[in-house]
Amino acid sequence: MIEATADDVSSSTEAHPSTLLNEVVHQRARLGILALLAESGRADFPYIRTALQLTDGNLGRHLEILAGEGLVTITKGYEGRRPRTWAEVTEVGESALAAEVAAMKTIVERLEKPRDRRRQSARPD
Repeated sequence: MIEATADDVSSSTEAHPSTLLNEVVHQRARLGILALLAESGRADFPYIRTALQLTDGNLGRHLEILAGEGLVTITKGYEGRRPRTWAEVTEVGESALAAEVAAMKTIVERLEKPRDRRRQSARPD
């Protein structure tokens, strides 16, 4: 078992990469929305809802939060006679997603280190 104490943390100058996770982006549905939009560029409401298995109300609320933070833009219009809502990731949203992915990669890399190397990095010299 690896043991780390509060002294180890206070003597370290590097914060754990989990502190870099963005609460707005990291939530499962919102992370899914941003990832899906980064892949597709633009998607309509029914596509996102189906792909992420969300309810209308749940998806609508998460899109409002993302739009409020400037991470996505929402466009309403018509396709023929049918009303449509499209979402598109913004540059700010792409940057936030990239930062989230980088933080998660760092966490995974730390966990994939051999156990003895993790033990050494948990306890600064």
